[in-house]
Amino acid sequence: MSEIHTIKLEILRPGPAHNQLLSPLTPYLVLCGADGPVTLSLPFEQRQLLIRLERLRYSTGKTAVPASQREAELHELGETIGEMFAQVPALLAELGSVRSQKEKFVHLRLSLSAFELALLPFETAIAPEGFPGSGSPIFLQSKTPITLTREVRRGQPLPVEWNRLPRILFIFASPGGLASVPAKQHLLALRRAIDPWIKITDDEEERLIEVKKILTVLPEATLEQIRQACMDTEYTHVHILAHGAPYDHAGDQHYGLALCSSTNPAELDVVDGERLAIALTTDRAATCTARLRPTVLSLATCDSGNVCSVLTPGGSIAHELHAAGIPWVFASQFPLWMRSSNIFAEVLYKRLLKGADPRCVLHELRQRLRISCPDTHDWASIVAYATVPSDFEKQVSDFRDQQTRKRIETKFERIDVLLKAKNSEGDNKKTLAPEMDTLCAGIRQELQAWRQELDAQSCGKELAERLGVSAASEKRIAIAYEQISNREKERVEAYQTACQFYRKAIEADISNHWVITQYLSMLAVTKLTEGGGLSGLARDYGYWWNAARQISHWQLPTAVGIERAWAYGTLAELEMLGAVYGGRKYNTEEGKETISRYCKEIMEIYGPQDFPVQSTVRQFRRYVDIWKQNKWDELARTALTALGAHG
Repeated sequence: MSEIHTIKLEILRPGPAHNQLLSPLTPYLVLCGADGPVTLSLPFEQRQLLIRLERLRYSTGKTAVPASQREAELHELGETIGEMFAQVPALLAELGSVRSQKEKFVHLRLSLSAFELALLPFETAIAPEGFPGSGSPIFLQSKTPITLTREVRRGQPLPVEWNRLPRILFIFASPGGLASVPAKQHLLALRRAIDPWIKITDDEEERLIEVKKILTVLPEATLEQIRQACMDTEYTHVHILAHGAPYDHAGDQHYGLALCSSTNPAELDVVDGERLAIALTTDRAATCTARLRPTVLSLATCDSGNVCSVLTPGGSIAHELHAAGIPWVFASQFPLWMRSSNIFAEVLYKRLLKGADPRCVLHELRQRLRISCPDTHDWASIVAYATVPSDFEKQVSDFRDQQTRKRIETKFERIDVLLKAKNSEGDNKKTLAPEMDTLCAGIRQELQAWRQELDAQSCGKELAERLGVSAASEKRIAIAYEQISNREKERVEAYQTACQFYRKAIEADISNHWVITQYLSMLAVTKLTEGGGLSGLARDYGYWWNAARQISHWQLPTAVGIERAWAYGTLAELEMLGAVYGGRKYNTEEGKETISRYCKEIMEIYGPQDFPVQSTVRQFRRYVDIWKQNKWDELARTALTALGAHG
């Protein structure tokens, strides 16, 4: 993944955010990078800009705007905004430093304090001389990819928790005789997006239950239903598909969301950003417990990013929702075509749920809309209000790792189901083997892509972790093939590959006692699988065994919680492997006492059903049931007994 270089561009003026019309006479203060402030005047009168923006709505009143006129207006506005960017020397300097670095992605954070500035379609900007992709739209060009997000200025940073278990709320409505919305297409897009994490089963009803654990649908929704749904469940992502509708407030026209009325669902309720924000961010009234707000809100709604009036407080729907504490809000500044809204939902959720950085996804979305909807300017209509904390890339990376592991685990769970059915119904190789091969190939592809994200200069600990997970997956594949007849070759190759991955993981992080332990385990298992003996391992690899034990003891005093449990689990397994690597001085009875003590330490931290205990039980049971060997059988059974499992 390309490194992301962030540039913050802040545009300020004195006075309240509202009640200021655009005028060339109004000076704005622009801050960028470490340079001093620059004074900027906008080349627009309020009325003039509104007339020009009206042409980008595809029609003025009941008269369609000719495509040639709309395209010319889009280009002229883009050039004007590009020239505004060129008046900020620090921005040009920042981009110049990035252009010299290959595979660099730029995130331009646009911080606005005035409502009238939100009227400007910054996303249409044409790159002026000296900017990447000169003469073409800045946020479409690929020479130096640049993505633009808007944000509300705040006194305190908005907390963001990106790495959360996804839970999606899909809301749609088309009340009061309005044209139907493409709810089916959006639902299918969301359904496809979550599919890699849905339990694989032949039972459709069971699969639907699993889908509902991630995706909730509110058809023909009312604001009260939305409030109740968000009060009952913490959603990480909310996707709203509805029409935008104008409404009057204090004599000014604004754009709202066309939902069903709570009193009469057949009637229209035009909801403003403030009411919607309250419904989406409500706390549990009974306990006054603070709730985590949705991390992402996507509005497949015309004019959801349109300010319309600057005279009274309150910006666009997207602005209000972002100001209310929702970190990422995707919206549309102009009318959004139905085909574009379908692509919007498809690209956004497929990529976000896989763990892609939303800044990169926004750039991909613009390019996809430009390619697939050439007769529209919906690529420029999409706006994103975003909060990006200092640790955001780490949060995104952790979420991507979590989602990758869950996709892999979903496939392994299916393998376990297939093997269980095979054991109860008899070996049916014709139906079992092909699906097994497909699942194993899918797991390996996932892991390969995951490893390739890291280059040779990446953090050794992170690389070792991914290599270790790859090795553990190969081990599970080998165990699965062990339960199918006539798959000896695949089984042996998987064990050998696991051993190789563990060795590479040690080279990436020599201090990782877990991968050293698993490497020693796989060396012994591979020898047994290939029909060899274990006698030479103590001579050739005994120093690795001693090193792993010493590292584990060094790290144990500072380990807490789950890390402490893993350390004890590693020490227990190493003690058992002492029967192979400890040489003649190894005492089996002392080993049993030590193993029992380490396993009881794990039980002091976690209960019998907790994951660390179950994981340790599963590993020792492999030595008893699968990797059968007299040298360690009694020791492994001692561990199982101490962990509360039957030996």
